Amino acid sequence: MQFRNSILRLTALFIIFLIGPCLTAQAVPLSGSKKGVAAPSSTTDPLGRGTPQGTIVGFMLSAQKGEYERALKYLDTRKTGRSAVRLIDELQVVLERGFSGKLGMLSTKAEGRLDDNLPPSKELVGTIETESDSLDVLLERVQRGTDPPIWLFASETLAKVPEVYTDLDTLSPDRFFPRFMTEKVFIWFPLWQWIYILLVAPLSFLVATLLTRLLTPFLLKVVVRVTKVKSDRHAMTLTGPLRILILALALWAISTFSHSILVSLFWTYAAITLAVVGATWLTIRLIDVVVKLKHKKWSATATGRVAMVQLVGKLSKAFTLIVGVLIILYVAGINITAALTGLGIGGVAVAFAAQKTLENLFGGIMIISDQPIRVGDFCKAGNHTGTVESIGLRSTFLRTVERTTVSIPNGQLAVMSLENFAHRDKILFHHSINVRPDATGDQLTKILAGMRNLLHEHPKIDPEAARVSLIRFSDSAFVIEVYAYIRETAYDAFTLVQEEVLLEIMGVIEAHGAGLAFPAQTAASISPDRGAEGPKP
Repeated sequence: MQFRNSILRLTALFIIFLIGPCLTAQAVPLSGSKKGVAAPSSTTDPLGRGTPQGTIVGFMLSAQKGEYERALKYLDTRKTGRSAVRLIDELQVVLERGFSGKLGMLSTKAEGRLDDNLPPSKELVGTIETESDSLDVLLERVQRGTDPPIWLFASETLAKVPEVYTDLDTLSPDRFFPRFMTEKVFIWFPLWQWIYILLVAPLSFLVATLLTRLLTPFLLKVVVRVTKVKSDRHAMTLTGPLRILILALALWAISTFSHSILVSLFWTYAAITLAVVGATWLTIRLIDVVVKLKHKKWSATATGRVAMVQLVGKLSKAFTLIVGVLIILYVAGINITAALTGLGIGGVAVAFAAQKTLENLFGGIMIISDQPIRVGDFCKAGNHTGTVESIGLRSTFLRTVERTTVSIPNGQLAVMSLENFAHRDKILFHHSINVRPDATGDQLTKILAGMRNLLHEHPKIDPEAARVSLIRFSDSAFVIEVYAYIRETAYDAFTLVQEEVLLEIMGVIEAHGAGLAFPAQTAASISPDRGAEGPKP
């Protein structure tokens, strides 16, 4: 099983690192190409000479196919005929066998590199190393008539090519391969060079695998120290992306030491493609690790936060993947402006089609972030009263006092008035006490004074808001209003204190020779959960 997985991974890597160079090679077709080979090109020049990279790749591909007429158009020279053919062949050979690139990747901008301490019209793309001398490969930006500026091999570089060609070892490895393998070009290279590529890639992958195994213990220590979790599960999920990044580094090193300008450029694109893939994969894995850790931390106490973290994790991974794809397309020379425009139009269409879903989604985000209610809170939402059981991305569930469940869409919940009883710091104690009409005025005065003393001296009652008032005479009772706040936040504890205070109030009334009016006139003015309804001054 492990062997099969390794083969599948290796095959996938071959496909991935070939995508970047192949896309770049076929971004803009060369004008007049018979075999469909393509090269990067500026839209202002059909031969791709609008950028330094287009000039280099266009010349090499034309020279490889023996299309000398077109290849000559990349040179700033007046030579024609056999002397021009000889110059093209010699320049191709020195670029294939002696090139030492100073740039990681040739410039794809029309103005070239402006930070190389050269005049804006000159571009240094590398050097040709020989045993006795070296040659700087320079491109020069020229403008002929009213045509847009183009990049050509500088005449000063071309003048030294025959001398450098003589100093180079003329024994080429292609002499050991059949003729069809040296003449048949696939994408950028003759078939015999693909043998070299297909040998180097697995070896690089093997080196990356060995280095990853050596670095895994160190990575495990780092993950344990950062996450404070003594487990190697999180570290093992990062080994795959790490292997890809090491492989990208190895291919970058190969591109640096390659003596062929096309091979160097190929490995550069392969390295960049793999680096973007590895970085994207690593970011997604790190997001997964963070989400799992937060889920483990909050799953028992804050399910709302868990839902928020899961949503943020999914959006972050989608954003990371989109950014990675766009970077690869940009490196491949594809205009991503159109892609971004398409994403914008598609996003608008999706937004209209899923308007209610998005409304509930963003409503859930607002509820989870602002936290007007949390799981376990007793609240009133519209006509529904109950305990919050869960806050999802689409709806919130309440467990009512009748033990039924109510599902309220988050979009509606975000705009309605929410009364959260769990956030109160004390609970209202509000009753109307009916005293029998046979009580005298002196008795009522003493009863009122006794009730006031009771409320001010009770340790669970807030004395500042406590109030006792005779509010009216009815046909069968004197009505006394008792208004106070009990210092309890839990309703069960509140009911116990309320019971104690009511019994003490009854004791005060009886102690002064009066009694409560029964039966009809003594109904309390609040329901069993009246204390949770809030003050009504």
